[in-house]
Amino acid sequence: MILYGLKTCDTCRKAMKSLPEAEFRDVRLDGISPTVLESAYAAVGAALLNTRSTTWRGLSEADRAKDPLELLAAHPSLMKRPLIEVKGKFHLGWSKQTQDVLLG
Repeated sequence: MILYGLKTCDTCRKAMKSLPEAEFRDVRLDGISPTVLESAYAAVGAALLNTRSTTWRGLSEADRAKDPLELLAAHPSLMKRPLIEVKGKFHLGWSKQTQDVLLG
């Protein structure tokens, strides 16, 4: 299990506390591979891009119109967090539904 997020994100910290066996990867420090981004985008679609973030609000209209994968590669903090990969399947966010699936 791999949890992609930011070490400063409260939601990511809550998820890590509940999933101590998960390997944490800080997308700002460690980056995220293009293969993982493509797979996650194929699985969850446009929801992967956090359009409510401060980073998003700071982008120009021209930047916002770019390909989502290109934007996420350039600005990893635009990714909705946490992104949790379990055996090739992706879960986005730390909602009650995600918690039920991962914690049983």
